[in-house]
Amino acid sequence: MHVATWVSQHTLSASISLTLDALQLANQCAGRTLFTLRRVSNDGQPVTLDWCQMPVDGALPSAADADLLLIPAIGARPERVIAAQSQLIDWLRQTADSTQQRASLCSGAFLLAAAGQFDGHRVTTHWRLAEQLQQRFPAVQVCADALYCADGQRFSSAGAQAMLDLCLHLIARQGGSALAQQVADLLVFDYGRGSQQRFGSLLPATAHDQPVLAQAQQYLQQHYPQPLALDQLAATCHCSTRTLLRLFRQHLNMTPGAYQQRLRVAAAQSLLRQGQMSLEHIAEQVGYQERASLAKVFKQLTGQTPALYRRHD
Repeated sequence: MHVATWVSQHTLSASISLTLDALQLANQCAGRTLFTLRRVSNDGQPVTLDWCQMPVDGALPSAADADLLLIPAIGARPERVIAAQSQLIDWLRQTADSTQQRASLCSGAFLLAAAGQFDGHRVTTHWRLAEQLQQRFPAVQVCADALYCADGQRFSSAGAQAMLDLCLHLIARQGGSALAQQVADLLVFDYGRGSQQRFGSLLPATAHDQPVLAQAQQYLQQHYPQPLALDQLAATCHCSTRTLLRLFRQHLNMTPGAYQQRLRVAAAQSLLRQGQMSLEHIAEQVGYQERASLAKVFKQLTGQTPALYRRHD
């Protein structure tokens, strides 16, 4: 597979280096060239990134004969990069009828989506950007929980190290699952990690622009293990229960009770990561009388059982 990786001043250096290192490692482990790698920039000139100057092998048009064009991560402000990369987007549109496979890493999905390359395809990106991607490009089928998506000739990966999940998928396609497992072992990386749902934040940010709501959030953050009494919470915030419920639904899209459940599960996640405290003890610590009650809510909010969450951490 001939892989061309596009590089610009917006490229995150870790995104390109981890990906190319993984594919090179696959070549070494296989004892043959499974991936031929080259880098391209819009004008064929080296690109200065945050930590280094990245040499390239040619200009963007030279990527036309690659089997796979890879668009690395571009940071957390993709709209700004879309506006600055009209040359890439125009070229992608002009070559849309080619049989070339195209892939994005993390926020790089916005550039392929802006060129219409992901229309009708299942696509993922970093969990914090998934809603923005879906709203900006409604023709894209955003799979917010997926660590990577492979849909026909289109590939995408979620945030940060999820690019390695996509690399391992490509390695398995070219050299088999045993080779992918070997590369994962050498990288000290779990092959087949599941979804990115477990990495998403359970809690919305504190609504500092809504003083009453912010006070309620802070109160629940301090008292989440205790039984919730709406009238007491409303009195603490000097408002009616009706106003309290309206603020939670309007700004957080949940009830105070649902927010408290998320606080409890987030606290349970922290305790599970810290050591071998029994689930019964954790349930008691975060406000549940039975471990089964915690396990049920934990699975609903994270997609995993507490035991599986602990094993992965």
